[in-house]
Amino acid sequence: MRSIKSLQVTPNDRVLILGAGTGLDLEFLKDQKYIHAIDITPSMLEKLLKRANSMDLKVKAEVMDGSNLDFEDSYFDVLILHLIVAVIPDPIGCLKETERVLKPGGKFTIMDKFITSGTKPGIFRIALNPLINLLATNINRDIDELLSETKLVKESDQKLHSIFRLVQGTKNH
Repeated sequence: MRSIKSLQVTPNDRVLILGAGTGLDLEFLKDQKYIHAIDITPSMLEKLLKRANSMDLKVKAEVMDGSNLDFEDSYFDVLILHLIVAVIPDPIGCLKETERVLKPGGKFTIMDKFITSGTKPGIFRIALNPLINLLATNINRDIDELLSETKLVKESDQKLHSIFRLVQGTKNH
C-alpha cells in the first residue's frame, strides 16, 4: 500500500497500527522488528495474530481504545491510522493521543473518508450521514479541522477513490 511505502519505514522503527482490524496492513510491514497493533475488538486482533503468525511476524497486539492509549509519550516512530479516524467516537482524542505517543519528527499516515477541507458536506452527505454513522462511520469529518487541534503537521493530502483521502505528516519537534 502506497500509504505505508511512502513513509519509508526502517526495520528498527517502532510502528503502531491504531485500529488495526484484522491486520491487512501487515503485508506492507514484513521487515519490521517492532510492530504494535491495537483495536477495540478482540476478535479482530485474534485474526490479526493469525495473519501475523502465517507471515512469521512478531506483533504485539492489544485491545485498546485509540482515544486513550496505554503507551508512554514519544514512544513510536510511525503511526498508521487506516479507516479509524472516521469511525472512532472521539477523533480529536485519537489524534491527540497520536500526537502524544509519536516521537518528535515521527511520521503518521491516515487513510479514511473525509470531506474536502474548507467545504461543507453536500445535502446528500448530510442526509446520508446519520444512517451511515449508525453503521459505524462518519462521512462528514474534516481532517484539517481535526488536525488543527494537535501539533501534527500535514505534509501531503491525496484524494483517493470516491470519498477516501490519504493524509500524511509528522509531529513537530
